[in-house]
Amino acid sequence: MKKKFYKILLNFIFLIILTNQAVSETIKPGPQSYEEIQSALIFAKPGDIIDLDEGIFYFEDGLSLNVDDVTIQGKGMNKTILSFKNQKSGAEGLMITSNKVVLKDFAIEDTIGDAIVVKGAEGISFIRIRTEWTNGPKETNGAYGLYPVQSKDVLIKECIAIGASDAGIYVGQSERIKVLDSIAKFNVAGIEIENSYYAEVIGNHAEHNTGGILVFDLPDLPQQGGHSVLIAKNKVINNDTKNFAPEGNIVGKTPNGTGIMIMANENIEVRDNDIRNNATAGILIVSYQEETEDKNYNPIPNKIYIHNNFLSNNGYDVDKKRAGPISDVIPGKAPEIIWDGVTPIIEWFGLTSSDRIVLGKNFSEEGEADFVNLNLMTKYLLPRFHKIDKNNQNYFGSIQSLKSVNFSEGIN
Repeated sequence: MKKKFYKILLNFIFLIILTNQAVSETIKPGPQSYEEIQSALIFAKPGDIIDLDEGIFYFEDGLSLNVDDVTIQGKGMNKTILSFKNQKSGAEGLMITSNKVVLKDFAIEDTIGDAIVVKGAEGISFIRIRTEWTNGPKETNGAYGLYPVQSKDVLIKECIAIGASDAGIYVGQSERIKVLDSIAKFNVAGIEIENSYYAEVIGNHAEHNTGGILVFDLPDLPQQGGHSVLIAKNKVINNDTKNFAPEGNIVGKTPNGTGIMIMANENIEVRDNDIRNNATAGILIVSYQEETEDKNYNPIPNKIYIHNNFLSNNGYDVDKKRAGPISDVIPGKAPEIIWDGVTPIIEWFGLTSSDRIVLGKNFSEEGEADFVNLNLMTKYLLPRFHKIDKNNQNYFGSIQSLKSVNFSEGIN
């Protein structure tokens, strides 16, 4: 009797263990695959793995997940493809509104809106994910490839983003971010960090975009005062795609052929990057110059540390439409590093000072990379006395390297 009791007890314990273990479902392409995947996403439990087989999945509607601690995985970004070429409804391909989600080894193609949207997550990992609009750069393409917003502990690693009409890899109003070893090409903005805190953009390749890597801070958003972003060890080359953003988008103002562009923001470090063949500028630092009624917004960049970058053949054909202030004062080739020189009026009068731009050694094939302060404040206020400043030594200073970004315990 005792043996029978223990056997029943052991079977019961074993059943409980099985019930609480992560569930793995392998779903194959087919006429019912949308229903199968969306059902798996709805009824998933924390710890589940939703496994997608090789092949092309054709969807007419978007997918969504709101369960924590779920992994969606395929067999590779060129083997498991979620195609939304025939999409009829839904604003995006995949929407995530839960925490500790891992997406890896699949592709999302040709969505009518954004490819993957993540909102309000604490812990989201994109690993070897590809997003692409397969007919090349077009205004009608979706705005964003990878689009986590208002999130914390964001990891984007070994991903590829192609053809977005706004940004291929975008992280907005978020905190603790790592964008690593990824590729962005044929987007308006290759990689964009916007209104965010504590980010690392390291080891990426941005090529054939309008702008390679953008760090923006914009008004009229719940989270402002973007700061503490490291841009390091990236290849930012041949960004030569004409701006194809829809009318009214802020990235529509990004000059054709921009390497790295910093607008507003504070405490940004740009180091050890390879920046070549970008027609308007290698590194461009600007203030936000549109009108805004947001009284809490600071449009002027501060503490931008630039050192140990290699820059070559940038600024050879400045976009006169979107970068008129550069072409207006610099005939011919522009310097590799450009600052608009806008400061608060009290600073312009010399009554206070700030280390807005701090240069270390930056290199080119000719030796030291050249730099210019456009001094736009003087140009606008006292045009007769306007002069640009190309003396790098006026901006040399000690470089304050940023601390590493560390995710919360138990995340990623």
